[in-house]
Amino acid sequence: MSKKKKLLKFSQNKTFPNFFEPVFNFTNPADFEFKSKWNELYFKNGNPIILELGCGKGEYTVELSKKIPEFNYIGVDIKGARMWKGATEALNSKLPNTAFVRTFIEYIDYCFGKDEVSEIWITFPDPHLSPRKRIRKRLTSSVFLSKYQRILKNNGIINLKTDDEVLYHYTKAVVLLNDLKIIADTEDLYNSDYFTDILAIKTFYERMWNKEGKTIKYLSFLLPENKILKEPPIDDEKQN
Repeated sequence: MSKKKKLLKFSQNKTFPNFFEPVFNFTNPADFEFKSKWNELYFKNGNPIILELGCGKGEYTVELSKKIPEFNYIGVDIKGARMWKGATEALNSKLPNTAFVRTFIEYIDYCFGKDEVSEIWITFPDPHLSPRKRIRKRLTSSVFLSKYQRILKNNGIINLKTDDEVLYHYTKAVVLLNDLKIIADTEDLYNSDYFTDILAIKTFYERMWNKEGKTIKYLSFLLPENKILKEPPIDDEKQN
């Protein structure tokens, strides 16, 4: 994408009523004004809130909002030019139960309050392979799960959909080590009983991996709010 097109999308994002860009002082961040008030200030209802983290073009945010309109959906990512597509489609489709937040996932607990979120989707995130220092950046690491505990309702649902075998097995190791209850688990989604309805939604990246013949993995589990989470030992040799 050319720089000119990116700048145009960035400028259009600022005019969209469903697009928000919290500004944080990285050394001393303060809460975003909608924190704990998304239903009150934006959605104007009391429906459960579902997040898509690392939403990219926002395919899950948009498609979920169409399929299950009685819930509210918010896509979160830092790539504003990509998010433009989802925000534009949501506006064109007149979906009042969708919003997009452009920020780093590290600041998620400054954007949402305690018990404000019911469920999280993590769709085809960067697996952050070796070296070891990058592992903590995985969106399913104990570091990030601890952040989600601050915004999720008790035993809120985490959904991971990925093509990456290392990330899938790593996430399952985190889940098993911390004795988190698994709802669904498959290393081959398309050939499982889970491949129906919302799990049949395909993102841009999923379609790309399909063309390369990659197998899609899916793992869904509950996250209790008070459990202190541990990080599994990782053999760097297996992360290459």
